[in-house]
Amino acid sequence: MEEKVKQEFFILGSFEYAADVQVIKSKLESEGIAVFLRDENILNTDPLISSAIGGVKLAVYSRDKERAREIYNEVRAYAIDDKGEPIVCPNCKANRSEVYYSRKSLLHKLFPFLEEKKYRCTKCGMITKPI
Repeated sequence: MEEKVKQEFFILGSFEYAADVQVIKSKLESEGIAVFLRDENILNTDPLISSAIGGVKLAVYSRDKERAREIYNEVRAYAIDDKGEPIVCPNCKANRSEVYYSRKSLLHKLFPFLEEKKYRCTKCGMITKPI
């Protein structure tokens, strides 16, 4: 009897729309990393449910996680303030923050635009509110 090998995946990031993930997907594939997109077809059919299902998830094999993360960090767009300046983490002083929504309450899951915008530092993980 043939033994099936379970592949483990790592979710590198989530994207609001399927089109948003295409640049990083292409870059990773050009570097020889296999990419899998979860929920892409669902959002292509109905993009209005993106916030309800958490967007398109970009996954790679766990064995490629570190290299994929390096490539992603080279090309990703980080959060900027109203003046076009990068958001600086008050904890580690890195300018590698991204917009973060917790969507913990049912109200915010149904109406995510009502939740206050926060930022999560991709270096230390600290979550802050805009100043």
